[in-house]
Amino acid sequence: MRMDSVILTLVTFIPAVGALLMMFLPRSNGKLLKWFGFAVSLIAFVVSLHLPVHFTSGQPGFQFEVNLPWIATPNIHYHMGVDGISLWLVILTTFLVPLSFLIQWDSIHGEIKEFFILMLLLETAMLGVFVSLDLFLFYVFWEATLIPMALIIGMYGHERRVYAAVKFFLYTMVASVFMLAAIIWLYAQTASFDFVVIQHAIQTGAIAGYASAATWLFLGFSIAFAVKVPIFPFHTWLPDAHVEAPTAGSVLLAGVLLKMGTYGLLRFNLGLFPDQARHHAPWINILAIIGIVYGALVALVQPNMKKLIAYTSVSHLGFCVLGIFSLTQTGIDGSVYQMLNHGVSTGALFMLLGIIYDRRHTYDIREFAGLASPMPRFATLFLLILLSSVGLPLMNGFVGEFLVLSGAFQADHWYGIFATTGVIWSACYLLWLYQRIFYGETRTAANAGMPDLNARERISLWPLAILAVVMGVASAFWMQSIDPATTEALRNVHRLEQSTQSDQSARATTAPRTTPAIHLIPAATESH
Repeated sequence: MRMDSVILTLVTFIPAVGALLMMFLPRSNGKLLKWFGFAVSLIAFVVSLHLPVHFTSGQPGFQFEVNLPWIATPNIHYHMGVDGISLWLVILTTFLVPLSFLIQWDSIHGEIKEFFILMLLLETAMLGVFVSLDLFLFYVFWEATLIPMALIIGMYGHERRVYAAVKFFLYTMVASVFMLAAIIWLYAQTASFDFVVIQHAIQTGAIAGYASAATWLFLGFSIAFAVKVPIFPFHTWLPDAHVEAPTAGSVLLAGVLLKMGTYGLLRFNLGLFPDQARHHAPWINILAIIGIVYGALVALVQPNMKKLIAYTSVSHLGFCVLGIFSLTQTGIDGSVYQMLNHGVSTGALFMLLGIIYDRRHTYDIREFAGLASPMPRFATLFLLILLSSVGLPLMNGFVGEFLVLSGAFQADHWYGIFATTGVIWSACYLLWLYQRIFYGETRTAANAGMPDLNARERISLWPLAILAVVMGVASAFWMQSIDPATTEALRNVHRLEQSTQSDQSARATTAPRTTPAIHLIPAATESH
């Protein structure tokens, strides 16, 4: 089908083309700018639906590939493709952007044109990360996400927005330099940036000096992705960025940008360095578990509700990392599913907090109580999304966490035991947050008079609430495409395990041949 060969290019660059066209729209017509930006993001989402509709489930490898020469020297290709892992991250991105526009509709009062242009450029950069199969192209999109997000935080955020934007930019940019060094080394040895070519060269042992450099290459990629996730102790930029960002920025930061880190760990660290992934898995899992418990405990004592939800991301993304480095089929399936769950649930939570902020201009939990009376629809939706984040059975979070913990127990029962405490803590801090905000006596007239959800806010939130339920009861729809891709990701790890087991079997087989001869000598001596 002709459409299959261009669909990834269309999905990726429709937002960028929309941003370019928006530059020619009159700055004074804010309503036109809003509707145009929303329409472009909605078109990108509708076009992206071609991917799951025509995706062949059960087929490993990349689909909808396009691989064209781009630059002759160095050898750079315009190589794109998706499998069952990146497919749903693309859909998650195109799904969240128009909802982010709707929830921020009346909250951007100055420089509306720049806001929508930055958001559309950010969408293109995020999509490019998930579909790029050339490491140079991947790195360009990876770095391209930094500028629009930093500007969104710095221009449209709250009191300490410039500090948070600079901190976000510096942390993630400096960490990415280590990945760039690793990419350049691989190119110097293979004369290619192509992920598939490099992976094949590593598997066949065709890269000179790879054995001595492999650990450093693994760590170079790991540092870049660990900061983006973020894994403890590289998480300190995240709470500031979330608290100071506007609502739409927080939604995309939690919903999509953090997944770039977990996606990178799965695609590149497991895909290119399976032996090093096995070797370093224990300490990465320990850091993931520390992040799960630490993020939950810090969230429990936060007086700022947005910072509380920010620390839940540290905890919940720890589950994703644990699932990946459990190196089990179940754990990695759960990790990919939990990436999607976190984007839906935490993205919705940030939308809900943005609605409160629009009405009261504060995130201080102590300022609220008894909101269930004046805002019953809001309280209902908040509870539904909160329970999905907690991991209530029949909700999306339960499926992901159950699979991750199952994989963790298979890898090491202590991983599973300690990680399970994170589920308990998440119920504590989220349910306690709900109790303090929605129950008790309404202490101020401002709380008593807060209006409930309007039509635009309901349209923004209900798709996420419905999806949280559907993903909880119909997870097989997503798993039929995710599972073959994760099987492929584990193939090299399993091959190495089988190779190691074969060597051990060979040694065990040869050992008994010498043993009887040793015992026969004294026996023969006694017979004489």
